[in-house]
Amino acid sequence: MAAVRKPVLLGLRDAAVHGRPTGPSAWTASKLGGVPDALPAVAAPRPVCELCRQPLALVVQVYCPLEGSPFHRLLHVFACPRPECGSGGARSWKVFRSQCLQMREKETQNAQKQENGLTAEDWCQGADDWGSDSEEASPPQPISDFGNDSSNARDRDWTSQLQDLRLQDTVPGPFLPYYICVVDEDDYTDFVSLDHAQSLLREYQQREGVDMEHLLSQSLSSDGDEKYEKTIIKSGDKMFYKFMKRIAACQEQILRYSWSGEPLFLTCPTSEVTELPACSHCGARRIFEFQLMPALVSMLKSANLDLSVEFGTILIYTCEKSCWPQDDQAPMEEFCIIQEDPDELLFK
Repeated sequence: MAAVRKPVLLGLRDAAVHGRPTGPSAWTASKLGGVPDALPAVAAPRPVCELCRQPLALVVQVYCPLEGSPFHRLLHVFACPRPECGSGGARSWKVFRSQCLQMREKETQNAQKQENGLTAEDWCQGADDWGSDSEEASPPQPISDFGNDSSNARDRDWTSQLQDLRLQDTVPGPFLPYYICVVDEDDYTDFVSLDHAQSLLREYQQREGVDMEHLLSQSLSSDGDEKYEKTIIKSGDKMFYKFMKRIAACQEQILRYSWSGEPLFLTCPTSEVTELPACSHCGARRIFEFQLMPALVSMLKSANLDLSVEFGTILIYTCEKSCWPQDDQAPMEEFCIIQEDPDELLFK
């Protein structure tokens, strides 16, 4: 019996972020570029590159609470934007997870009696979740949004946020910030056009000597059994083709989210994938959560033309239990795998 495929959500670049939003409207938003936003009572991560020791730039911020969990949950992915560190691999990339307890309705009502201007609304009202953070509960299951609807969220502790402010918070990040909107990959299945993918693959065929026309004809005439895999080609070409075919329906995707799902490999996976380090806090295994896609590279725009980030895809793995020590105020580092672009020209 075939395994049930986990749902996949796609992140697309949305409107530009204007000014410097604060409070829940900032940290419940997913975005690319800019500066990292901090959850209440949790410090914003400010990592440095292991190679040049300079501050890393925020690549994406993803708000992704888990279904049935009492926690707000935020993931930050950073990279070194300096060209000399571009080949540094994982030493120039960092991933951090931050969490804080949501405010229950009763607590909100009690707080309203003590503080003017704080409305009695549940933290979860109108918000979307992904899974569960309880170590005793069964593994969480994703649902259908990153949680960008923050219209009903309220900051439970403005004082702690003000205390966390730093002078650097007023300095924009090296990359211009844009919000990330979320769509379901299945919504694109009826509108697939492989024309662009085929033109790119024919160009690849000319350079690599791969019989891509025969490869495509076999694949497009099959009923999902992927007969093209029987064609005698290099394994790297096969992996690349599967990647291109899958993203052809939505070429502008910059992020693929599938909690505990399967990543979409651009090149043949190495032993890193099968030998993932366990969570440094609770010892639980790490699972795939999301990946950054090639289209994001050209969207990381900077006023300084000397700053850029190059990659094929970045695979993000996080603690399966999404553990969070009580009263912890420091983000927890997670794990990422960098797959270089086998042919950068294809994504320009």
